[in-house]
Amino acid sequence: METAIPTKSELGSMNDTGRSRHNQCVLVDWGDTVMRVLPELPGPMEKWPIVEVVPGAVEAIEQLRRDAFVCLATNAADSDERAIGAALARVGLDTHFDRIFCFENVGCRKPTEAYYQTVLDTLGLSPDRVFMIGDDFDVDVVGATAVGIRSVWLNLLSGEERSGSLYTTANSFVMVLEALEELGFVGS
Repeated sequence: METAIPTKSELGSMNDTGRSRHNQCVLVDWGDTVMRVLPELPGPMEKWPIVEVVPGAVEAIEQLRRDAFVCLATNAADSDERAIGAALARVGLDTHFDRIFCFENVGCRKPTEAYYQTVLDTLGLSPDRVFMIGDDFDVDVVGATAVGIRSVWLNLLSGEERSGSLYTTANSFVMVLEALEELGFVGS
């Protein structure tokens, strides 16, 4: 799995619509956003006997990749970057992320400002060019918006909705795409 950040020339590469694909980035949480966490299964997800993708995640990520650099941003406690890539490979998602940000390679955890600032610094993008999608409001949304990253709370568990100037709620991945556009994501 290629995890190198894009070069300056790659940041300016054009997609088939003539827009720069890498002038914006979408960060996506891993557990219960892309792949289901099964609490009864201990240890790294790559070794679980069963792994599952959250419904709609694959299609949404494929659509986002047309217009953005897409990265995984996780707090996974049992998995390093290699193990995360191996778990993603089990469901065919190992080529869907341009970069994996995890505790091991960032050095701190979400929701700290240091985590998100390290991600921004690594990407070389300002917060207004980055978006976050995650299932944990406090960790994924509050943490990201603290540094100016616009965020979507993927709330698949209840009908509760929260919104503010830098965040909104989606109850499915179909709604995530709409929510991102509402927050200023430029899609094709």
